[in-house]
Amino acid sequence: MNYEDLLQIGPYELGEEEKDRIYGELLSRLTDRHRSRCELYDRVCNLLGDLPGTTRTVEEIPMTPVSLFKQADLCSVPAEEVFKTMTSSGTSGQKTSKIFLDQQTAAWQQRTLERIIRDFIGERRIPMLIVDSPNVLRDRNLFSARGAGILGFSIFGTKRRYALTADMELDYDAVLEFLETAAGGPVLVFGFTYIIWKHFYQALAALGKTLPLENGFLIHGGGWKKLQNEAVSADVFKKGLKNVCGISKVRNYYGMAEQTGCIYMECECGSLHVSSYSDVRIRNMEDFSCCKNGTEGVIQVLTPMAWSYPGHSILTEDKGTILGVDDCPCGRKGKYIKITGRIPKAEVRGCSDTYEE
Repeated sequence: MNYEDLLQIGPYELGEEEKDRIYGELLSRLTDRHRSRCELYDRVCNLLGDLPGTTRTVEEIPMTPVSLFKQADLCSVPAEEVFKTMTSSGTSGQKTSKIFLDQQTAAWQQRTLERIIRDFIGERRIPMLIVDSPNVLRDRNLFSARGAGILGFSIFGTKRRYALTADMELDYDAVLEFLETAAGGPVLVFGFTYIIWKHFYQALAALGKTLPLENGFLIHGGGWKKLQNEAVSADVFKKGLKNVCGISKVRNYYGMAEQTGCIYMECECGSLHVSSYSDVRIRNMEDFSCCKNGTEGVIQVLTPMAWSYPGHSILTEDKGTILGVDDCPCGRKGKYIKITGRIPKAEVRGCSDTYEE
């Protein structure tokens, strides 16, 4: 099987046994490709004891620490083939990851995102409200994770309108006008968690105003640390939004710039789902062996959709558990997971958490 064949499979139709077989072949070939084209990655693999040209299981694919993308330029294509350079989010003083995409990799990752999101919102494009400022897209050549997120999700919307001004103030009248044009129909709302809470929910609450978003579908992501510090849980977040705009379909997602497009969407049962186009292993924090389902450890994310840079197997700095496989009440096949926090001394990251005024 090749990458195009994989994209023909539904986002939640691939059983785990078949997936392990397909991913073992794809990721093993991809590891050798990156080893032959990226000297630093080849050195990392040597240090990890990986033997080039061997057949590897998914668990044997070498893991690149996510922090390495902040320390060095990891690229497997010639510089002239780099189509887009994305950066991860980072607060002042933090280094950011740089991800080098050629046109093929960018296209695969965009199609991956599209297949996943369509499973949740349907095939039809609908009016879209972006809870952010249009100024975030000023530099179109150097994409931040926040700007890339907005651009990536914008393909699902029509009549796109930004809810915030250049000064990150809620433009209530503009939002109300936008909703009037939607005429009570479905609306896609997209934004980053902390920005939605601070600049949308809290602004509406302070004004004592509401918005008619009963038919809205809100997708948000980017981290929870700031909200957790303010004692805002997922339930409080959802209840607050329902109080000010009547929205009940609120879905979180987990993702990262290092594997753009391969996001893990929250289903109606509250679990994050691993799609056909990526995989997750939970690693023991002592010896990096794979944990049993239900056991907390460090999250490893894998995808064959990282062709132009060696980001196909990444050891993150996030902790989580695999809740189950193929048996979520929502009916989607594959693993479903829970994010439980960050490993000790890991930098804060996430489009919301790293937003600074």
